[in-house]
Amino acid sequence: MTYAAGVDVGSTQTKAVIIDEHLRIAGRALIDTGSNVTLAAERAYELALRDGDIDEEKDGVGYVIGTGYGRFRVTFGDAQTTEISCHARGAVQMFPGTRTVLDMGGQDTKAIKVNERGEVLDFAMNDKCAAGTGRFLGAAASALELPLDDLGPTALRSVKPVRISTTCTVFAESEILAWLAKGKRDEDVLLGVHQSVASRALGLLRRVGIEEEVTFTGGVARNVGMVQVVSDMLGFPVNCGEDSHFMGALGASLFAMDRIVAQHAPARV
Repeated sequence: MTYAAGVDVGSTQTKAVIIDEHLRIAGRALIDTGSNVTLAAERAYELALRDGDIDEEKDGVGYVIGTGYGRFRVTFGDAQTTEISCHARGAVQMFPGTRTVLDMGGQDTKAIKVNERGEVLDFAMNDKCAAGTGRFLGAAASALELPLDDLGPTALRSVKPVRISTTCTVFAESEILAWLAKGKRDEDVLLGVHQSVASRALGLLRRVGIEEEVTFTGGVARNVGMVQVVSDMLGFPVNCGEDSHFMGALGASLFAMDRIVAQHAPARV
């Protein structure tokens, strides 16, 4: 069996995916990046091998590609590829009808227009601040003293969301606390936060042109509230699955398998 791997080192979390020669996910891992980026990459890769019960020496991983902001710290890798290309490739692999990708991570958000082969046609990313990213949600979690995993489900209980006016993550906590002081419910404040983040994401999507299907990738794809709010604003459901936050690592592993196939292709006469 031939294996290829992708390691996506994000600002908040590091993901690793190993695929087999049939392009099926054989192993995966997700850990917090922490302060030692190189160690996080190594650890995620080791855990993905263990998850797939893959013996690296016996079974062999033919090629490893690093991606994400810390891709050059994947010191055991063979090459690096940008996360934009990897999310595009991974999204089309998982949802073949994908033509637009929304990648929302801890520090940035990207809108990517793709073709049927997962090739990038255009992209846009937030270039001013972290208002439309997971970091903004992190500020809300801190203000409300809630775990990140509780944000989405709590927001979906809202019936009368407030309007969050700040576009700056630094001041988000102050505005949230001000709404709470006025007696607003946690869920109404949180839905307002989700709507604020989603509206900025939709602005990016419009810049590249929204074409169905839209696939949601990145760490924030794990937030059911954000998935629902983005779908509501678009007017149709976005693609999102259990492995959506692994999409960058999946795309990297697919590029890695391309290299393996090219290396073993017969030479042209």
